[in-house]
Amino acid sequence: MDIKDIIRPENRVYKKSDLLYDTTFNFCPGCGHGTIVRLIAEVVQEMGIEHEVIGISPIGCSVLLYDFFRFDVINASHGRAAAAATALKRVMPDRYIFSYQGDGDIAAIGTSETIHTCNRGENITIFFINNAIYGMTGGQMAPTTLTGMKTSTTPGGRLTQESGFPLHFTEMLASLDGTYYATRQAVHTPAAVRKAKKAIRLSLENQKLERGTSVVEFVSNCNSGWRMEPVASNQWMEEHMFPVFPLGDIKCEGKLIQRS
Repeated sequence: MDIKDIIRPENRVYKKSDLLYDTTFNFCPGCGHGTIVRLIAEVVQEMGIEHEVIGISPIGCSVLLYDFFRFDVINASHGRAAAAATALKRVMPDRYIFSYQGDGDIAAIGTSETIHTCNRGENITIFFINNAIYGMTGGQMAPTTLTGMKTSTTPGGRLTQESGFPLHFTEMLASLDGTYYATRQAVHTPAAVRKAKKAIRLSLENQKLERGTSVVEFVSNCNSGWRMEPVASNQWMEEHMFPVFPLGDIKCEGKLIQRS
């Protein structure tokens, strides 16, 4: 069979989004970032809003997002993406504005900006990637690092008496009146990817309806920072991170969801 017969449109099961450049991602192989970026591009294309959307990426693994997306992306200082998103949305209220932030960025240096942004109910979307570590800068402990988890700055494991407990940042944001939608997803399996894509779309649709702040957290692996093979890192994530950061909706339509 000729290769042209194999790649005919009716045989294609996946097509790369037209809103992604033909550029190799800077993310480590096996990391969840690449899947999340792909899903955002797919949703933006399916909604037909590529000329109305602006992404904001601060310092971290997402710093080069402007090299990947075929729509407007700007950089913000470390932790300041929510403040930059607020400014953009207020001067261009008809645009879809989203930030893309890691746990070290959003829940450490960016804590204040993010909390006050959600408390004001700014009509933006916050994508929050939680891999429990500073992945880009050397694998240091982050606010979401698990108790007992080894990092480059906690080689003996995180001690709560010294560093406190893992921060449940999305739950904190969900408790604020200005947060309309808060959910925690993952992208480690096909089923999880489908749920994550629905959450991304819903968060952007909420902007069109001017409902307030939407927060979509993604629990992800960091196989390089955790010093594991990709498959092993996903298994470790399921066994250790999901019990601490359970997947699912935390707040919908402005109402907190009771969890058992």
